[in-house]
Amino acid sequence: MERRIGTISRGLRAPIIKEGDDLKKIVVDTLLECVEKGDFEIGSKDVLAVTESILARSQANYATTDQLASDVRAKLGGETVGVVFPILSRNRFAICLRGIAKGAKKVVLMLSYPSDEVGNHLLDMDLLDAAGVDPYTDLLTQAEFELKFGKSRHTFTGIDYVNYYKSLIEEEGAEAEIIFCNNPRRIVDFAKNVLCADIHTRARSKRLIKAAGADVVLGMDDLLTAPVDGSGCNPDYGILGSNKATETTIKLFPTGCQEFVDAVQEEIKARTGKTVEVMVYGDGAFKDPVGKIWELADPVVSPGYTSGLIGQPNELKLKYLADNDFADLRGDDLKHAIEAAIKTKDADLTGQMATEGTTPRRLTDLLGSLCDLTSGSGDKGTPFIYIQGYFDNYTD
Repeated sequence: MERRIGTISRGLRAPIIKEGDDLKKIVVDTLLECVEKGDFEIGSKDVLAVTESILARSQANYATTDQLASDVRAKLGGETVGVVFPILSRNRFAICLRGIAKGAKKVVLMLSYPSDEVGNHLLDMDLLDAAGVDPYTDLLTQAEFELKFGKSRHTFTGIDYVNYYKSLIEEEGAEAEIIFCNNPRRIVDFAKNVLCADIHTRARSKRLIKAAGADVVLGMDDLLTAPVDGSGCNPDYGILGSNKATETTIKLFPTGCQEFVDAVQEEIKARTGKTVEVMVYGDGAFKDPVGKIWELADPVVSPGYTSGLIGQPNELKLKYLADNDFADLRGDDLKHAIEAAIKTKDADLTGQMATEGTTPRRLTDLLGSLCDLTSGSGDKGTPFIYIQGYFDNYTD
C-alpha cells in the first residue's frame, strides 16, 4: 500500500521531572507506554528527543546567585566589571546579572543597539536614521539614548530592559552605568576587567577587547565551569544556556549529554531490539518575522546526539526537477522519473543546481528546531518529542 504520510512530530506527555529523578528510565518508559497502548509503532530511523531543561533539572545542575557572585569576584576582581552585549531576557540573562552584580562594586553594562544579538530590539532602526545616529560608530550614554529615543519597550513583553537591568544591578548593591555601543573595544574606556555576555559572537568580542588593552577578559562560558561552594557547573558552557529557576537560583545547561543519549539508545535497543536515534535539544534556530527575534539563546541547538544524527540532508528539490529536468512529463511518467532521480542521486549533492532551495544545515539543528516548535515553552507538558519519517523521501 502506498504511503500517504511523511514526517510526523509528536510531543510525548511525561511526569513532572524533579531533581534526582532517573530520567533515562522515565524517557524510555514513556516511549514504550505509548507503543504498548497503540499510539504508534517504533519504525526505522525514528528520533527521540529530550529537552535540555529537564535533563539539567534531573541532574540538579543549579547554582545560586551568591555562588555565581563568588566566581565573579574570584575571576574578575570584585571591583568595576564591564559587561558587554548581554541579550535582553528576563529568563536567560536577568538572573545571571544579579549574580554578576553581587560580585562587583560597579557594573558598566554595554548594550548593543538597535537590538541584541538574538534580535530583541531596543528601538527600530528607522529611528536611528531619523536621529542621525550611526550604530556602527556612535557610543551613547543612557541619558543621551533616552533623550533621543525615550524609554525603550520590548516589542512583545513591553519591558524596559534598560532600566530593568539597571535596577537589578542596584538592588544587588552595585553601582550601575549603562552605555550603548556596538564596538566592543570601547568598553576598555570604562572597565579593564570585562565579561563578554554575548553567546554566538563571544570569541570575537573576547579577542577584540583583549587586543584593546583589557586586563581580564572572560565570557559567560568561563563562569561556573567547575563547582563553586557546592554549586552545579558546566565545564563546556559555563553559565551560557542557563535559565532562571527562582529569584536567586540559576538552572545551568546540562552536562553529560552524550552519555545520556547513548544510554537511552542502548536501553531502547535492549528492551525492543530496535535502534532509535536520541538527542537532547534546547532552543531552535529560527527567526520571528514580526519581532525579528532569532530564537537561539542557547550556545548550541543540541548538546548531545547519537551518531546516526551526524551530518546534513542530501536532498533533491522536487519542484526543480519537475520544472527543469522533467518539464515535459506529467502524471505517472513524471512520478517515475523523479523516483528514479532520487534513487540514483549522488551521495554528495553539494553544489548541484538540483538542490537549489533545500536546507543544507546540520540535521541536529533542523531536528532541534522542529522539536522546539513541537514542545513549545509553556504548559503543553511534552518535554519528549518523537519524530518519525524524517529521513524518508518520495520513494519510500
